[in-house]
Amino acid sequence: MAKDKIAYVCSNCGQESSKWIGKCPSCGQWNTFKEIRVSSDTGSQAARSAASVIRSSLSGKNHPQPLRSIASQEAPRMDMYDNELNRVLGGGLVPGSIVLLGGEPGIGKSTLTLQTILNMPERQILYVSGEESAHQLKMRAERIGKGDSDNVHILCETSLENIFAQIKNFQPELVVVDSIQTIYTEEVDSSPGSVSQIRECASALLRFSKSSGIPVLMIGHINKEGSIAGPKILEHIVDTVIQFEGDQHYMYRILRSIKNRFGSTSELGIYEMRQNGLRPVSNPSELLLSQDHEGLSGVAITAAVEGIRPFLVETQALVSTAAYGTPQRSATGFDQRRLNMLLAVLEKRVGFKLIQKDVFINIAGGLRVTDLAMDLSVIAAVLSSNVDTAIEPGWCMAGEVGLSGEVRPVSRIEQRIAEAEKLGFTDMLVPSHNLSGIDARRYNIRLHPVRKVEEALRELFG
Repeated sequence: MAKDKIAYVCSNCGQESSKWIGKCPSCGQWNTFKEIRVSSDTGSQAARSAASVIRSSLSGKNHPQPLRSIASQEAPRMDMYDNELNRVLGGGLVPGSIVLLGGEPGIGKSTLTLQTILNMPERQILYVSGEESAHQLKMRAERIGKGDSDNVHILCETSLENIFAQIKNFQPELVVVDSIQTIYTEEVDSSPGSVSQIRECASALLRFSKSSGIPVLMIGHINKEGSIAGPKILEHIVDTVIQFEGDQHYMYRILRSIKNRFGSTSELGIYEMRQNGLRPVSNPSELLLSQDHEGLSGVAITAAVEGIRPFLVETQALVSTAAYGTPQRSATGFDQRRLNMLLAVLEKRVGFKLIQKDVFINIAGGLRVTDLAMDLSVIAAVLSSNVDTAIEPGWCMAGEVGLSGEVRPVSRIEQRIAEAEKLGFTDMLVPSHNLSGIDARRYNIRLHPVRKVEEALRELFG
């Protein structure tokens, strides 16, 4: 038998090298090259096992075909019986796709996956668990209230060869792997979770999924930096990467699409963590605005949009005198650098001196919102806390703030206005450029167009 070779792979981008390098020439990261052992046998046992499972589904070799002869209709999607998950996936699970679900430990990845497949009684599903025992999964299913399911079959296994053998015997319609970091193949001489093991196992699962048409849902861990653990090539291999995030001290969880070859990457799903599992939140605005803050300063309401979904979110601000000389700038659920920019705009363009003040921003409910229309509410909340004057009840706003202090137009303004009107708001600040071509008389909410930050603050505080 030929001797195995030693290679080095960057754990961040997957760049390969014949020798160890301190700085990756591809992504520029330091100390990311990991040693892997490459087998001299080009046909690995994992690939042969995958081929034996799917050989019956292959009708022949692939041949080139002209683009004009290829059908353009979309493939029928698999309904997950979860409106939030279907929205994030782009309408359902595509047959033959491979999906990676990532998130922090204990955030609810396994709970979300298990309760989703338990709601699909017409599908034969194989749940491969490399972390929990069958007894633990049974207790979780009973807590969800679906402990008597017959269509979900549990396999506690970490060997990729044994998993493919069971798939060949069982012939499932959906395969769930929890988690990809625990699976190993005997053809790679390294421990489970290493760069080479994750790459080989994910590649074998990809070949199986594409050739057989059976979708694979993989659960992955994330590292302390917040990215998927393992090589960056793992995210390149899969079709869809969705992140399950949220603060464990809050009841809300966010399902966010990072990569999606079959849909939009800006969709958002919201869940509420309960004792008996995760409940999809169909109308997050009513839950996020459940508290009465009438008479309290530092609170502003924004009509935000994530994907195609509008919802109203509460922005909280606290401005106080810096006690230790150096002022603090802290933001939870909002971009820290954008907060610094907005504070500079307030000082330069509006004239409010905040250089000796501590400023804290919080998006209520534990959400992390990236919509640029949050700018106007952040400035309004900061000024409200600074002068200790509450914004009148019934007011909401949406607008991006530029470096010159202008209020720039935002997308989907009609959906934002309709959502605010539905929840009973009476007045709304909107960029003046957004009102061109819109008949404001058909809304039962008063629209206040503004061009600059000074005009917006004048409307709010007089």
